[in-house]
Amino acid sequence: MTDRANSKHGPRLDEQLAQEVRGYLQGSPGTTRSESWREAEPPADGEPEPTLTPLGHHGVDTGDDRDPDYRDERALIGSYLPRSAFPADREGLLNAARSGNAPDTVLTMLGRLGNGQTFENAHELWDALDLASSPRF
Repeated sequence: MTDRANSKHGPRLDEQLAQEVRGYLQGSPGTTRSESWREAEPPADGEPEPTLTPLGHHGVDTGDDRDPDYRDERALIGSYLPRSAFPADREGLLNAARSGNAPDTVLTMLGRLGNGQTFENAHELWDALDLASSPRF
């Protein structure tokens, strides 16, 4: 008797499982499903093509303030700006971010702000950076 690495399956089931992933392993250009009934249905007329990238990531703008990209950018900037930094102008926000050891991405975003404008709170800052968020309550 040979020593098998996986004793949960028999040889027949092992061969069937190996057949199912053969397309992935060999780089088949077409379908990778072993059975045609396992193929995903194509989108109906007027429906978008399915992707692995969820809306709101990698530059896909949903136009919604709950967009993960907006939320992540607001959180990143906010993590380097204490509430005590407000009200502040562009230079005040940059100084507060620098004192908090903010990364260059945060400093670049804050550097795009216009001179002479004072921000009373984070919501005004988000509006100026096109990262607007609506009140939650």
